Amino acid sequence: MRMPVLFVGHGSPMNAIEDNEWSRGFRSLSELVPRPRAILMVSGHWYTNGTLITGNERPETIHDFYGFPRELFAVQYPAPGDVDLARQVRKLIGEERSELSNEWGFDHGTWTVLRWMYPQADIPVIQLSINAKLTMAEHLDLAKSLAPLRDDRVLIMGSGNVTHNLRDLMRQMQTPDFSPPDWALNFDEAVKKAVTTRDRKSLIDLWPNGPGARQAHPTPDHFLPILYTAAAADHADQVRFQIEGFDRSFSMRSILYGYTFLNVVAGLARVINTS
Repeated sequence: MRMPVLFVGHGSPMNAIEDNEWSRGFRSLSELVPRPRAILMVSGHWYTNGTLITGNERPETIHDFYGFPRELFAVQYPAPGDVDLARQVRKLIGEERSELSNEWGFDHGTWTVLRWMYPQADIPVIQLSINAKLTMAEHLDLAKSLAPLRDDRVLIMGSGNVTHNLRDLMRQMQTPDFSPPDWALNFDEAVKKAVTTRDRKSLIDLWPNGPGARQAHPTPDHFLPILYTAAAADHADQVRFQIEGFDRSFSMRSILYGYTFLNVVAGLARVINTS
C-alpha cells in the first residue's frame, strides 16, 4: 500500500504530557495509517536559511521552548535517525540545493506528536528543514520531489498549525474569552477548502494575502508544512480531517491524504458482501 501523507497541528508543547483531546487525537492517527518503515518530518520549528536534512544516527530531543514545567523538559524521544534515507531525500531534492546536517535533532513539533503516535520510538525519523529563502512556488516544487518516498513505506509528515499567532494566544490567555476569533475561523475554513478541492494554487495564495492571513500567521513557518504535505499528495488521495477544533486561536486541524486502514476495511467488507 502506498503510504498516506499527514499534516498535524501540534499546538502547545504541553500536549506532549497532558491527557487531553489533542493528545488523544495524536494517538488515534497511528491507527489510520500502515506502520511506516521510516518517517520524514517537516516541522515549522526548523526554519533555516537553507534546505537541510538531519543526518544523525541518534538525533537528540530538542526542548526548544521555555517557561514550561520541569516534567516537559525531562521528556526524551530516542527514535533512531536514518542516514541512508537522509541521503535518498537529498538526491530527490537535488544535492546542489540541499545538504545533510548533524546540528539538529527532533524539535517539539516532531516529538510532541510522535511520542503519542509511536510511543516505543522504534521507527527511524529524519527531519527536513524549511528554507526561508524559497518562494511559495519553490517550496511546492521541492515538496513534490518527495512524493516517491510514499512508495517506499516512508510516512511524509508536516507539523505546524493551520493558524498560529503566539502574540494573540498570549493575549487570549489573559482573558476569560477562549473562543477563536473570526480571522482564525476564516483562515482555517479557507485552508480546509483548498486542500479538500486539491487546489494548490489557492493554498499557495493564502499566505500572505488570504483572509486573515497575517493574523493567522505573522510568519509562514507554521503554515508551510501544510503546503509540503499537500504537494506530496495527489488527486487520487482521499482527504480526511481526523482532528478538528481550536485551542484558543490555534487551529488544531490535522489533514490526512490517502487511503487509511478504515478505507481498506470498508473495501474488504464490500467485496465480502458482494461475493
